[in-house]
Amino acid sequence: MAEVNGRLAVALVSGGIDSPVAVARMVSDGWSVVCLHCSQEPITGPEAEEKTVTSLKHLRRKGGPLGDGGGRIDAELRVVPVGEALSMFTEPASHRDYFVHMKRLFNGLACKLADEVGANYLLTGENLGQVSSQTLGNLGAVERASDRPILRPLLGLDKQEIIDEARVLGTFTISEGPELCDA
Repeated sequence: MAEVNGRLAVALVSGGIDSPVAVARMVSDGWSVVCLHCSQEPITGPEAEEKTVTSLKHLRRKGGPLGDGGGRIDAELRVVPVGEALSMFTEPASHRDYFVHMKRLFNGLACKLADEVGANYLLTGENLGQVSSQTLGNLGAVERASDRPILRPLLGLDKQEIIDEARVLGTFTISEGPELCDA
C-alpha cells in the first residue's frame, strides 16, 4: 500500500459500526489504510470477520461511497487469530480489565503490522466514554501499548452521530447486530 505524504495508517477493524466509519473518514481526508482484524474465534464465530470483509469491500467498491478514495483502502485484510491469547484475560484476577488488556494486545499487533507495511500511525474507531475501555483513563492505558500515535477520528462523536454516518456510507446494515468486540 502506497502512503500519501506519510499518511499511511494501520486500522483496527472489528466488524462493528464504528471502525468502517473511522476508516471512511480518514480515507476521505486523504489517508491510505491497511486494515487488521483480530479474530476472536473460537470464542466467537466467524461473523465479525465476515462483516469486516463485507464492509471494506463496500467502501472500496468502484462508484461506492468513497468514490476513487476507496482505492486507498488496501485490498488485503490482515487477520490475526487472538482467541487463545484472549483466554488468559478471562481469569478472575484479570477479568476486570479484560477489554483494556484486549485492546492493548490489538494495538501491539497493529504496531507489528505497521512495521511491516511502513505505517507511522494506528487508526481506531474508539469513541470516548462509549464502553469500558473507552473511558479517558483506559484509553491512556491502551495507548501506552502502542509505539505509534493513534488516530481516533470518532473520539468526540456520540453513538447516534456514528450510526447516522454509517447509514450514509451504507455500512450500518452490514455491521448491525451485537458488537463482537465490545471494547
